[in-house]
Amino acid sequence: MKKIAIYPGTFDPITNGHIDILKKGTGIFEKVILAIAEDSGKDNLFSAQEREELSRKAVGKIERVEVVTFSGLVVDYARSINAVAMIRGLRAVSDFEYELQLALMNRQLNPAIETIFLIPDYKYFYLSSSLIKQIIRLGGDVKDFVPENIKKAVSKKYSSM
Repeated sequence: MKKIAIYPGTFDPITNGHIDILKKGTGIFEKVILAIAEDSGKDNLFSAQEREELSRKAVGKIERVEVVTFSGLVVDYARSINAVAMIRGLRAVSDFEYELQLALMNRQLNPAIETIFLIPDYKYFYLSSSLIKQIIRLGGDVKDFVPENIKKAVSKKYSSM
């Protein structure tokens, strides 16, 4: 059986930090599903369909990656695709408490899914989707932080508001 991992998140938008974690995941697992949450509880800039399309284009050249959207509990989706692990990125100590809480809850909901924490390259430690949106909204350049299609899409979204 293939060892499948799920890398869930909002990805609003996907950043080079997310992509770095995704690449690391493909070095461990035979297939990684980038799973975009429809029901994130966040006020997203992009719809789930837009996030899926943007992410698919941004990671299209990475082998053994599939981009999908899902709704409901991530552990239920993971079970439905026979994933053995859930990948989560940790940028700083501040992420750890929240991520540990999620991992422990997910383990209670589905003990068969292990949570694997991966750390991005140091140049992405401070990077977040929220920062990307703020920088673009204020006219800054994010070329080193996101793929070109993301930069254009976020800029376009803010120029139409």
